[in-house]
Amino acid sequence: MKSPATATSASTPAYNALIPTFTRLYRYSHLGALAGWDQAAMMPPKGNGARGAALAELQVLMHQTLTDANLKGLLQAAADEPLQSAERANLREMRRDWELANLLPERLVEAQSLAASACEHAWRAQRKANDWQGFLKNFEPVVRLAREEAQLLSQAQGVSPYDALMAKFEPGARSAQIEGVFGAVKTWLPDLVQRVRAQQAQQSVLQPIGPFPIERQKALGVEVMGLLGFDFEGGRLDISTHPFCGGVAEDVRITTRYTDDDFVRSLMGIVHETGHARYEQNLPRELLHLPVGRARSMGIHESQSLSFEMQLGRSPAFLQCIAPLVQKHLGPQDAFSAGNLARLLTRVEPGYIRVDADELTYPAHVILRFEIERALIDGELQAADVPAAWDEKMQAYLGLDTRGNFRNGCLQDIHWPSGSFGYFPSYTLGAMYAAQYFASIRTLHPDLDAHIAAGDFSPVMDWLQTHIWSQASLWDTDTLVQRATGEALNPMYFKAHLERRYLAS
Repeated sequence: MKSPATATSASTPAYNALIPTFTRLYRYSHLGALAGWDQAAMMPPKGNGARGAALAELQVLMHQTLTDANLKGLLQAAADEPLQSAERANLREMRRDWELANLLPERLVEAQSLAASACEHAWRAQRKANDWQGFLKNFEPVVRLAREEAQLLSQAQGVSPYDALMAKFEPGARSAQIEGVFGAVKTWLPDLVQRVRAQQAQQSVLQPIGPFPIERQKALGVEVMGLLGFDFEGGRLDISTHPFCGGVAEDVRITTRYTDDDFVRSLMGIVHETGHARYEQNLPRELLHLPVGRARSMGIHESQSLSFEMQLGRSPAFLQCIAPLVQKHLGPQDAFSAGNLARLLTRVEPGYIRVDADELTYPAHVILRFEIERALIDGELQAADVPAAWDEKMQAYLGLDTRGNFRNGCLQDIHWPSGSFGYFPSYTLGAMYAAQYFASIRTLHPDLDAHIAAGDFSPVMDWLQTHIWSQASLWDTDTLVQRATGEALNPMYFKAHLERRYLAS
Protein backbone atom coordinates (compact mmCIF):
# COMPACT_ATOMS: atom_id res chain seq x y z
CA MET A 1 0.00 0.00 0.00
CA LYS A 2 1.31 3.45 -0.90
CA SER A 3 1.79 6.09 1.78
CA PRO A 4 -0.79 8.90 1.74
CA ALA A 5 1.99 11.32 0.79
CA THR A 6 2.83 9.33 -2.35
CA ALA A 7 -0.62 8.07 -3.33
CA THR A 8 -2.01 9.41 -6.59
CA SER A 9 -5.57 10.61 -7.02
CA ALA A 10 -7.49 11.96 -9.99
CA SER A 11 -8.53 14.88 -7.79
CA THR A 12 -4.92 16.00 -7.15
CA PRO A 13 -3.29 16.33 -10.61
CA ALA A 14 -0.98 19.20 -9.66
CA TYR A 15 0.29 17.41 -6.55
CA ASN A 16 0.80 14.24 -8.60
CA ALA A 17 2.85 16.17 -11.14
CA LEU A 18 5.22 17.43 -8.42
CA ILE A 19 6.20 13.96 -7.21
CA PRO A 20 8.56 13.04 -10.12
CA THR A 21 10.49 16.31 -9.81
CA PHE A 22 11.14 15.91 -6.09
CA THR A 23 11.94 12.23 -6.53
CA ARG A 24 14.56 13.28 -9.10
CA LEU A 25 15.99 15.81 -6.63
CA TYR A 26 16.29 13.12 -3.99
CA ARG A 27 18.26 10.93 -6.37
CA TYR A 28 20.56 13.82 -7.22
CA SER A 29 21.10 14.42 -3.50
CA HIS A 30 21.88 10.71 -3.08
CA LEU A 31 24.76 11.03 -5.51
CA GLY A 32 25.95 14.27 -3.92
CA ALA A 33 25.90 12.79 -0.42
CA LEU A 34 28.00 9.79 -1.38
CA ALA A 35 30.43 11.89 -3.39
CA GLY A 36 30.75 14.21 -0.40
CA TRP A 37 31.36 11.31 1.96
CA ASP A 38 34.08 9.98 -0.33
CA GLN A 39 35.63 13.44 -0.54
CA ALA A 40 35.92 13.55 3.27
CA ALA A 41 36.85 9.93 3.96
CA MET A 42 38.46 8.18 1.00
CA MET A 43 39.38 10.52 -1.85
CA PRO A 44 43.10 11.05 -2.58
CA PRO A 45 44.13 14.71 -2.19
CA LYS A 46 44.73 15.35 -5.89
CA GLY A 47 41.12 14.49 -6.66
CA ASN A 48 39.68 17.49 -4.85
CA GLY A 49 39.68 19.94 -7.75
CA ALA A 50 37.70 17.66 -10.03
CA ARG A 51 35.42 16.52 -7.19
CA GLY A 52 34.70 20.08 -6.17
CA ALA A 53 33.79 20.98 -9.74
CA ALA A 54 31.58 17.90 -10.08
CA LEU A 55 29.73 18.65 -6.84
CA ALA A 56 29.27 22.29 -7.86
CA GLU A 57 27.84 21.11 -11.20
CA LEU A 58 25.43 18.85 -9.32
CA GLN A 59 24.34 21.75 -7.09
CA VAL A 60 23.65 23.82 -10.19
CA LEU A 61 21.63 20.98 -11.72
CA MET A 62 19.52 20.66 -8.56
CA HIS A 63 19.06 24.43 -8.46
CA GLN A 64 17.91 24.45 -12.08
CA THR A 65 15.43 21.67 -11.31
CA LEU A 66 13.96 23.58 -8.36
CA THR A 67 13.74 26.84 -10.31
CA ASP A 68 11.90 25.34 -13.26
CA ALA A 69 9.17 27.80 -14.24
CA ASN A 70 6.46 25.13 -14.15
CA LEU A 71 6.87 24.43 -10.44
CA LYS A 72 5.36 27.71 -9.26
CA GLY A 73 2.04 27.02 -10.93
CA LEU A 74 1.96 23.40 -9.77
CA LEU A 75 2.66 24.40 -6.16
CA GLN A 76 -0.08 27.03 -6.26
CA ALA A 77 -2.58 24.64 -7.83
CA ALA A 78 -1.71 21.82 -5.42
CA ALA A 79 -2.47 24.07 -2.47
CA ASP A 80 -6.11 24.20 -3.60
CA GLU A 81 -6.46 20.45 -4.10
CA PRO A 82 -8.11 18.09 -1.56
CA LEU A 83 -4.89 16.79 -0.03
CA GLN A 84 -4.62 14.46 2.95
CA SER A 85 -2.59 15.61 5.95
CA ALA A 86 0.60 13.78 4.90
CA GLU A 87 0.32 15.19 1.39
CA ARG A 88 -0.18 18.70 2.73
CA ALA A 89 2.88 18.31 4.97
CA ASN A 90 4.85 17.17 1.92
CA LEU A 91 3.61 20.18 -0.06
CA ARG A 92 4.73 22.45 2.79
CA GLU A 93 8.25 21.01 2.60
CA MET A 94 8.28 21.17 -1.21
CA ARG A 95 7.35 24.83 -1.10
CA ARG A 96 10.08 25.57 1.44
CA ASP A 97 12.71 23.99 -0.83
CA TRP A 98 11.31 25.80 -3.85
CA GLU A 99 11.24 29.21 -2.15
CA LEU A 100 14.79 28.86 -0.90
CA ALA A 101 16.13 27.92 -4.33
CA ASN A 102 14.27 30.68 -6.14
CA LEU A 103 15.72 33.35 -3.88
CA LEU A 104 19.29 32.44 -4.84
CA PRO A 105 20.92 32.97 -8.27
CA GLU A 106 22.59 30.01 -9.94
CA ARG A 107 25.89 31.92 -9.98
CA LEU A 108 25.90 32.12 -6.19
CA VAL A 109 24.98 28.46 -5.70
CA GLU A 110 27.90 27.37 -7.88
CA ALA A 111 30.36 29.83 -6.32
CA GLN A 112 29.47 28.72 -2.79
CA SER A 113 29.95 25.06 -3.61
CA LEU A 114 33.35 25.68 -5.18
CA ALA A 115 34.55 27.98 -2.38
CA ALA A 116 33.45 25.59 0.37
CA SER A 117 35.06 22.61 -1.34
CA ALA A 118 38.38 24.43 -1.70
CA CYS A 119 38.33 25.84 1.83
CA GLU A 120 37.37 22.58 3.55
CA HIS A 121 39.98 20.59 1.65
CA ALA A 122 42.78 23.04 2.46
CA TRP A 123 41.59 23.33 6.08
CA ARG A 124 42.54 19.70 6.75
CA ALA A 125 46.24 20.49 6.31
CA GLN A 126 46.06 24.08 7.58
CA ARG A 127 44.54 23.02 10.87
CA LYS A 128 47.34 20.52 11.47
CA ALA A 129 49.89 23.23 10.65
CA ASN A 130 48.19 25.83 12.89
CA ASP A 131 48.08 28.03 9.77
CA TRP A 132 45.45 30.69 10.37
CA GLN A 133 46.74 33.07 7.69
CA GLY A 134 46.71 30.36 5.05
CA PHE A 135 43.20 29.38 6.08
CA LEU A 136 41.99 32.99 6.06
CA LYS A 137 42.69 33.36 2.33
CA ASN A 138 40.18 30.58 1.59
CA PHE A 139 37.82 31.47 4.41
CA GLU A 140 37.15 35.08 3.41
CA PRO A 141 35.42 34.09 0.13
CA VAL A 142 33.29 31.55 2.03
CA VAL A 143 32.18 34.27 4.46
CA ARG A 144 31.57 36.81 1.68
CA LEU A 145 29.35 34.38 -0.24
CA ALA A 146 27.50 33.31 2.91
CA ARG A 147 26.76 36.96 3.68
CA GLU A 148 25.48 37.45 0.14
CA GLU A 149 23.18 34.45 0.53
CA ALA A 150 22.05 35.66 3.95
CA GLN A 151 21.20 39.13 2.62
CA LEU A 152 19.14 37.76 -0.26
CA LEU A 153 17.22 35.43 2.04
CA SER A 154 16.74 37.93 4.85
CA GLN A 155 15.37 40.63 2.55
CA ALA A 156 12.80 38.24 1.13
CA GLN A 157 11.88 36.57 4.42
CA GLY A 158 11.92 39.60 6.70
CA VAL A 159 14.39 38.14 9.19
CA SER A 160 17.98 38.92 10.14
CA PRO A 161 20.75 37.60 7.88
CA TYR A 162 21.88 35.08 10.49
CA ASP A 163 18.31 33.91 11.11
CA ALA A 164 17.93 33.28 7.39
CA LEU A 165 20.91 30.91 7.40
CA MET A 166 19.97 29.25 10.68
CA ALA A 167 16.51 28.47 9.29
CA LYS A 168 18.10 26.15 6.72
CA PHE A 169 19.02 23.88 9.64
CA GLU A 170 16.29 24.84 12.13
CA PRO A 171 13.14 25.82 10.21
CA GLY A 172 11.26 28.54 12.04
CA ALA A 173 13.95 29.19 14.65
CA ARG A 174 15.01 32.75 15.48
CA SER A 175 18.27 33.87 17.03
CA ALA A 176 16.40 35.98 19.61
CA GLN A 177 14.76 32.79 20.87
CA ILE A 178 18.08 30.94 20.85
CA GLU A 179 19.79 33.83 22.61
CA GLY A 180 17.14 33.70 25.32
CA VAL A 181 17.63 29.98 25.85
CA PHE A 182 21.41 30.27 25.83
CA GLY A 183 21.31 33.36 28.04
CA ALA A 184 19.43 31.38 30.68
CA VAL A 185 22.01 28.59 30.46
CA LYS A 186 24.80 31.11 31.02
CA THR A 187 23.17 32.17 34.30
CA TRP A 188 23.31 28.71 35.91
CA LEU A 189 25.95 26.72 34.04
CA PRO A 190 29.15 28.31 35.50
CA ASP A 191 28.02 27.69 39.08
CA LEU A 192 26.99 24.13 38.27
CA VAL A 193 30.36 23.40 36.64
CA GLN A 194 32.15 24.82 39.70
CA ARG A 195 30.06 22.75 42.14
CA VAL A 196 30.52 19.55 40.17
CA ARG A 197 34.28 20.04 39.80
CA ALA A 198 34.58 20.66 43.55
CA GLN A 199 32.67 17.44 44.22
CA GLN A 200 34.67 15.44 41.68
CA ALA A 201 37.95 16.69 43.17
CA GLN A 202 37.17 14.41 46.12
CA GLN A 203 36.77 11.35 43.86
CA SER A 204 39.52 9.15 42.48
CA VAL A 205 39.47 8.08 38.84
CA LEU A 206 41.82 5.52 37.32
CA GLN A 207 43.17 6.54 33.93
CA PRO A 208 43.24 3.70 31.37
CA ILE A 209 46.75 2.68 30.37
CA GLY A 210 47.45 2.56 26.63
CA PRO A 211 48.39 2.19 23.96
CA PHE A 212 45.09 1.00 22.51
CA PRO A 213 45.67 -0.43 19.03
CA ILE A 214 43.38 1.16 16.47
CA GLU A 215 42.13 -2.16 15.13
CA ARG A 216 41.01 -3.15 18.63
CA GLN A 217 39.29 0.19 19.09
CA LYS A 218 37.51 -0.30 15.79
CA ALA A 219 36.40 -3.81 16.77
CA LEU A 220 35.03 -2.45 20.05
CA GLY A 221 33.21 0.33 18.23
CA VAL A 222 31.68 -2.04 15.70
CA GLU A 223 30.40 -4.34 18.45
CA VAL A 224 28.85 -1.40 20.30
CA MET A 225 27.26 -0.20 17.05
CA GLY A 226 25.66 -3.61 16.70
CA LEU A 227 24.44 -3.50 20.29
CA LEU A 228 22.80 -0.15 19.49
CA GLY A 229 21.03 -1.61 16.48
CA PHE A 230 23.06 -0.21 13.58
CA ASP A 231 22.18 -2.01 10.34
CA PHE A 232 25.47 -3.01 8.73
CA GLU A 233 23.60 -4.10 5.60
CA GLY A 234 22.65 -0.46 5.16
CA GLY A 235 25.76 1.40 6.29
CA ARG A 236 29.43 1.32 7.25
CA LEU A 237 32.07 2.83 9.55
CA ASP A 238 35.18 4.67 8.29
CA ILE A 239 37.76 7.27 9.35
CA SER A 240 37.76 11.01 8.64
CA THR A 241 39.42 14.19 9.92
CA HIS A 242 36.18 15.21 11.64
CA PRO A 243 33.63 12.56 12.72
CA PHE A 244 30.35 12.78 10.83
CA CYS A 245 27.33 10.86 9.60
CA GLY A 246 26.82 11.07 5.86
CA GLY A 247 25.57 9.11 2.92
CA VAL A 248 21.83 8.55 2.60
CA ALA A 249 19.16 6.75 4.59
CA GLU A 250 19.53 3.60 2.51
CA ASP A 251 23.34 3.70 2.76
CA VAL A 252 24.47 5.51 5.91
CA ARG A 253 28.17 6.31 6.25
CA ILE A 254 29.51 7.19 9.69
CA THR A 255 33.09 8.09 10.54
CA THR A 256 35.24 8.53 13.61
CA ARG A 257 38.91 9.27 14.30
CA TYR A 258 41.39 7.30 16.39
CA THR A 259 44.46 7.94 18.51
CA ASP A 260 46.24 5.04 20.18
CA ASP A 261 46.42 6.83 23.54
CA ASP A 262 42.67 7.47 23.98
CA PHE A 263 39.92 4.98 23.17
CA VAL A 264 37.11 7.08 24.69
CA ARG A 265 37.26 9.66 21.89
CA SER A 266 36.67 7.15 19.12
CA LEU A 267 34.14 5.10 21.08
CA MET A 268 31.95 8.04 22.06
CA GLY A 269 32.29 9.45 18.55
CA ILE A 270 30.95 6.17 17.20
CA VAL A 271 28.08 6.10 19.71
CA HIS A 272 27.22 9.69 18.77
CA GLU A 273 27.23 9.04 15.02
CA THR A 274 25.29 5.81 15.49
CA GLY A 275 22.48 7.91 16.94
CA HIS A 276 22.40 9.95 13.73
CA ALA A 277 22.56 6.75 11.69
CA ARG A 278 19.69 5.01 13.49
CA TYR A 279 17.49 8.03 12.78
CA GLU A 280 18.33 7.89 9.07
CA GLN A 281 17.98 4.12 8.88
CA ASN A 282 14.53 4.27 10.45
CA LEU A 283 12.97 7.11 8.51
CA PRO A 284 9.84 5.80 6.71
CA ARG A 285 11.08 4.07 3.58
CA GLU A 286 7.98 4.88 1.56
CA LEU A 287 8.63 8.62 2.04
CA LEU A 288 12.39 8.83 1.58
CA HIS A 289 12.21 10.18 -1.96
CA LEU A 290 10.08 13.13 -0.84
CA PRO A 291 10.89 16.19 1.29
CA VAL A 292 8.43 15.06 3.98
CA GLY A 293 10.46 11.86 4.41
CA ARG A 294 13.66 13.52 5.57
CA ALA A 295 14.82 14.27 9.11
CA ARG A 296 12.89 17.16 10.66
CA SER A 297 15.75 19.51 11.54
CA MET A 298 19.36 19.38 12.61
CA GLY A 299 18.33 20.07 16.20
CA ILE A 300 16.14 16.97 16.07
CA HIS A 301 18.99 15.09 14.33
CA GLU A 302 21.42 16.12 17.06
CA SER A 303 18.86 15.08 19.65
CA GLN A 304 19.23 11.54 18.31
CA SER A 305 23.03 11.51 18.48
CA LEU A 306 22.95 13.05 21.96
CA SER A 307 20.25 10.65 23.12
CA PHE A 308 22.72 7.92 22.21
CA GLU A 309 25.96 9.53 23.39
CA MET A 310 24.93 11.54 26.43
CA GLN A 311 21.61 10.29 27.76
CA LEU A 312 22.35 6.62 27.05
CA GLY A 313 26.06 6.24 26.28
CA ARG A 314 27.49 8.00 29.34
CA SER A 315 24.93 6.65 31.77
CA PRO A 316 26.20 4.28 34.50
CA ALA A 317 23.73 1.65 33.31
CA PHE A 318 25.05 1.64 29.74
CA LEU A 319 28.66 1.58 30.91
CA GLN A 320 27.82 -1.36 33.15
CA CYS A 321 26.48 -3.08 30.05
CA ILE A 322 29.54 -2.45 27.84
CA ALA A 323 32.33 -2.73 30.44
CA PRO A 324 32.83 -6.43 29.55
CA LEU A 325 33.15 -5.45 25.87
CA VAL A 326 35.82 -2.86 26.67
CA GLN A 327 37.82 -5.50 28.54
CA LYS A 328 37.24 -8.04 25.79
CA HIS A 329 38.74 -5.80 23.12
CA LEU A 330 41.27 -3.70 25.05
CA GLY A 331 42.35 -6.15 27.73
CA PRO A 332 41.70 -6.35 31.48
CA GLN A 333 42.37 -3.23 33.52
CA ASP A 334 40.96 -1.97 36.81
CA ALA A 335 40.20 1.25 34.93
CA PHE A 336 37.69 -0.67 32.81
CA SER A 337 35.35 -1.47 35.69
CA ALA A 338 31.84 -0.14 35.15
CA GLY A 339 32.12 2.27 38.08
CA ASN A 340 35.42 3.72 36.96
CA LEU A 341 34.24 4.06 33.36
CA ALA A 342 31.22 5.99 34.63
CA ARG A 343 33.48 8.35 36.60
CA LEU A 344 35.84 8.66 33.65
CA LEU A 345 33.15 9.49 31.09
CA THR A 346 31.40 12.02 33.32
CA ARG A 347 34.58 13.84 34.39
CA VAL A 348 34.05 17.60 34.08
CA GLU A 349 37.07 19.58 33.00
CA PRO A 350 37.08 22.56 30.63
CA GLY A 351 38.98 21.74 27.45
CA TYR A 352 39.81 23.24 24.08
CA ILE A 353 38.03 20.76 21.79
CA ARG A 354 34.25 20.81 21.38
CA VAL A 355 33.82 17.22 20.20
CA ASP A 356 35.84 15.96 23.17
CA ALA A 357 34.07 18.19 25.71
CA ASP A 358 32.26 16.76 28.70
CA GLU A 359 28.50 17.01 28.86
CA LEU A 360 28.54 19.93 31.27
CA THR A 361 30.95 22.29 29.52
CA TYR A 362 29.77 21.41 25.99
CA PRO A 363 27.07 24.11 25.91
CA ALA A 364 29.74 26.78 26.48
CA HIS A 365 31.49 25.65 23.29
CA VAL A 366 28.24 25.95 21.36
CA ILE A 367 27.27 29.33 22.78
CA LEU A 368 30.71 30.71 21.92
CA ARG A 369 30.36 29.60 18.28
CA PHE A 370 26.78 30.84 18.01
CA GLU A 371 27.77 34.30 19.18
CA ILE A 372 30.77 34.50 16.85
CA GLU A 373 29.08 33.24 13.69
CA ARG A 374 26.02 35.42 14.23
CA ALA A 375 28.25 38.50 14.50
CA LEU A 376 30.23 37.32 11.46
CA ILE A 377 27.17 36.87 9.22
CA ASP A 378 25.41 40.01 10.46
CA GLY A 379 28.55 42.01 9.58
CA GLU A 380 29.53 42.96 13.14
CA LEU A 381 32.72 40.88 12.94
CA GLN A 382 35.18 40.35 10.10
CA ALA A 383 36.73 36.99 9.20
CA ALA A 384 40.18 38.22 10.23
CA ASP A 385 38.86 39.07 13.71
CA VAL A 386 37.55 35.58 14.52
CA PRO A 387 40.65 34.44 16.49
CA ALA A 388 40.51 37.45 18.83
CA ALA A 389 36.79 36.96 19.47
CA TRP A 390 37.42 33.25 20.05
CA ASP A 391 40.21 33.92 22.52
CA GLU A 392 38.10 36.40 24.48
CA LYS A 393 35.10 34.07 24.77
CA MET A 394 37.14 30.96 25.58
CA GLN A 395 38.71 32.85 28.46
CA ALA A 396 35.35 34.19 29.65
CA TYR A 397 33.35 30.97 29.34
CA LEU A 398 35.89 28.23 29.99
CA GLY A 399 38.87 29.99 31.53
CA LEU A 400 41.22 28.81 28.78
CA ASP A 401 43.89 30.72 26.87
CA THR A 402 43.84 29.98 23.12
CA ARG A 403 46.01 32.84 21.88
CA GLY A 404 48.03 31.59 18.92
CA ASN A 405 46.54 28.10 19.29
CA PHE A 406 44.42 28.14 16.13
CA ARG A 407 44.57 24.37 15.69
CA ASN A 408 42.74 23.79 18.97
CA GLY A 409 40.85 27.06 18.70
CA CYS A 410 38.92 28.55 15.82
CA LEU A 411 40.26 26.05 13.25
CA GLN A 412 38.98 22.95 15.00
CA ASP A 413 35.53 22.56 13.37
CA ILE A 414 34.59 21.64 9.82
CA HIS A 415 31.42 23.75 9.82
CA TRP A 416 32.84 27.18 8.98
CA PRO A 417 35.26 25.96 6.26
CA SER A 418 32.27 24.19 4.69
CA GLY A 419 30.09 27.30 4.88
CA SER A 420 27.62 25.80 7.36
CA PHE A 421 26.84 28.97 9.29
CA GLY A 422 23.84 28.63 11.58
CA TYR A 423 24.34 24.95 12.41
CA PHE A 424 25.96 25.23 15.84
CA PRO A 425 22.82 26.03 17.89
CA SER A 426 21.48 22.63 16.81
CA TYR A 427 23.89 20.86 19.15
CA THR A 428 22.65 22.34 22.41
CA LEU A 429 19.04 22.37 21.20
CA GLY A 430 19.59 18.66 20.52
CA ALA A 431 20.91 18.09 24.04
CA MET A 432 17.83 19.80 25.45
CA TYR A 433 15.43 17.79 23.29
CA ALA A 434 17.24 14.57 24.29
CA ALA A 435 16.86 15.35 28.01
CA GLN A 436 13.16 16.01 27.46
CA TYR A 437 12.74 12.72 25.57
CA PHE A 438 14.36 10.72 28.34
CA ALA A 439 12.20 12.40 30.97
CA SER A 440 9.20 11.07 29.04
CA ILE A 441 10.74 7.64 28.60
CA ARG A 442 11.53 7.39 32.32
CA THR A 443 7.94 8.31 33.18
CA LEU A 444 6.80 5.35 31.08
CA HIS A 445 9.61 3.07 32.29
CA PRO A 446 10.68 3.85 35.88
CA ASP A 447 12.99 0.81 35.70
CA LEU A 448 14.74 2.09 32.57
CA ASP A 449 18.25 1.82 34.04
CA ALA A 450 17.74 -1.86 34.85
CA HIS A 451 16.75 -2.51 31.23
CA ILE A 452 19.79 -0.63 29.92
CA ALA A 453 22.24 -2.37 32.27
CA ALA A 454 20.90 -5.72 31.05
CA GLY A 455 21.45 -4.72 27.40
CA ASP A 456 17.75 -4.19 26.71
CA PHE A 457 17.49 -0.83 24.94
CA SER A 458 13.99 -1.46 23.59
CA PRO A 459 12.27 1.09 25.87
CA VAL A 460 14.47 3.80 24.33
CA MET A 461 14.51 2.56 20.74
CA ASP A 462 10.78 1.84 20.62
CA TRP A 463 9.97 5.29 21.97
CA LEU A 464 12.26 7.00 19.44
CA GLN A 465 10.86 4.88 16.61
CA THR A 466 7.28 5.77 17.49
CA HIS A 467 7.68 9.44 18.32
CA ILE A 468 10.62 10.67 16.23
CA TRP A 469 11.99 8.32 13.57
CA SER A 470 8.69 7.30 11.97
CA GLN A 471 7.42 10.89 11.95
CA ALA A 472 10.14 12.28 9.64
CA SER A 473 8.99 15.81 8.62
CA LEU A 474 5.25 15.25 8.91
CA TRP A 475 5.13 17.94 11.61
CA ASP A 476 6.91 21.21 12.30
CA THR A 477 9.51 20.93 15.05
CA ASP A 478 7.45 22.35 17.91
CA THR A 479 4.50 20.11 17.06
CA LEU A 480 6.74 17.04 16.76
CA VAL A 481 8.19 17.61 20.24
CA GLN A 482 4.78 18.51 21.70
CA ARG A 483 3.26 15.30 20.35
CA ALA A 484 6.20 13.25 21.64
CA THR A 485 6.60 14.67 25.14
CA GLY A 486 3.44 16.63 25.87
CA GLU A 487 5.08 20.05 25.60
CA ALA A 488 7.30 22.08 23.30
CA LEU A 489 10.98 22.52 24.12
CA ASN A 490 11.50 23.09 27.85
CA PRO A 491 15.19 23.66 28.68
CA MET A 492 14.59 22.92 32.36
CA TYR A 493 14.65 19.19 31.58
CA PHE A 494 18.26 19.63 30.49
CA LYS A 495 19.22 21.42 33.69
CA ALA A 496 17.42 18.80 35.80
CA HIS A 497 19.23 15.99 33.95
CA LEU A 498 22.64 17.56 34.57
CA GLU A 499 21.94 18.15 38.25
CA ARG A 500 20.67 14.61 38.71
CA ARG A 501 23.61 12.99 36.94
CA TYR A 502 26.41 15.15 38.34
CA LEU A 503 25.26 16.21 41.82
CA ALA A 504 22.99 13.41 43.03
CA SER A 505 25.82 10.99 43.80
